[in-house]
Amino acid sequence: MIKSAPAQATMKKLFVLLAAGWFLFSAASHGAETAQARLFCYSLRFAEGTTYGGTLDLSTISGTSNGELWTYPDNTGASHFSLYDGGYGTIPGTIQYVYLPPVADANGNGFNDFFEVSQGLANTVTSGRYTTVISEGDITATWSRPAGSKDGTCILNFNDDTYGDLGDYTCPFEVIEYTGPLAYTPGSNTVSATVNLAQTGKPANTLQGPIVFDKSVTDRFNTLTNQPGVWTNAVSQTLTFDNEVFTRDPAWPTNYVGYVFFADGAPNTAAPDYRLWVLSIDDTNDSNANGIPDFSDDPAVVLPRAPQLSLALGPTNLLLTISGDVGHVHQIVESTSLALPHWTTNQSLTLTTDPQTVSLPLPATATKFWRVFAN
Repeated sequence: MIKSAPAQATMKKLFVLLAAGWFLFSAASHGAETAQARLFCYSLRFAEGTTYGGTLDLSTISGTSNGELWTYPDNTGASHFSLYDGGYGTIPGTIQYVYLPPVADANGNGFNDFFEVSQGLANTVTSGRYTTVISEGDITATWSRPAGSKDGTCILNFNDDTYGDLGDYTCPFEVIEYTGPLAYTPGSNTVSATVNLAQTGKPANTLQGPIVFDKSVTDRFNTLTNQPGVWTNAVSQTLTFDNEVFTRDPAWPTNYVGYVFFADGAPNTAAPDYRLWVLSIDDTNDSNANGIPDFSDDPAVVLPRAPQLSLALGPTNLLLTISGDVGHVHQIVESTSLALPHWTTNQSLTLTTDPQTVSLPLPATATKFWRVFAN
């Protein structure tokens, strides 16, 4: 039991002792806190490529061009294409693979700079391979994107094994990235959060909604799994996602990262596409300074403040005024002797105002003691 130094008053030969304190088991979890989130798509969005007298369109769905170059965690991309050349007409084919620029991490945050809008690259050359219904050949890709811009340029050269050089196609491409706050309420077993994200370079494009994480039973500080959920974009379309594992890397102890796999990441297109994304959560909150962000840490114990007491004599009663935290239960106990091991509960109340006055009957004995505990 923790209690403050007692205050005392004498009224009509009545000896009164007032004491205030806390119950040691009093606890409350943290309120809402805020981390920073970044969501990026593993697919790139290509606009139509052009060369002298020809065009190139990429698509991962049939019947229409959606511009998607689906990329894999092994740093390669793939897509179907429709290449129009004045000499050969329209040639459908498949980019079997094209390497992305080599993985780099200039800012040391653990993420590939290629998918970070804040980072750039210039004239980086990679290779690939393609096939068509009549032939196949090599791809040479030259990538450029200025730092701070989501928009870059990829020059794709198709060199056919049978027909030779089919030309350089200049293709504008886009890195799709969203950033913004993630508000969360930590818990012992789950973390309830809400994202409010805007696309980098296109702030009118937004994603909002809840996401709930379950902590691992065996590794609750470092491993969480999100529950399936639904987010909403700026035009009220819904994007449904499944459950994926999120981990905290000891090398970047404030960061949690995992996949977000949408049933359809671009609802405006004719079929599901742009589905695989990465969500990183950076939480610098550490209330107890133990090196574990509040996002996955056990909720801290927060005691209500010690109540302050004053007593006044009314016409037919005593008026006990309690100053304390609104919303917390305060228990008033009483005794006729400090030597007694047990005190009697007079009443318990939840403070609705600060301070709050409580009526007590005049004691029948000359000496009376009161204590108030907050929990």
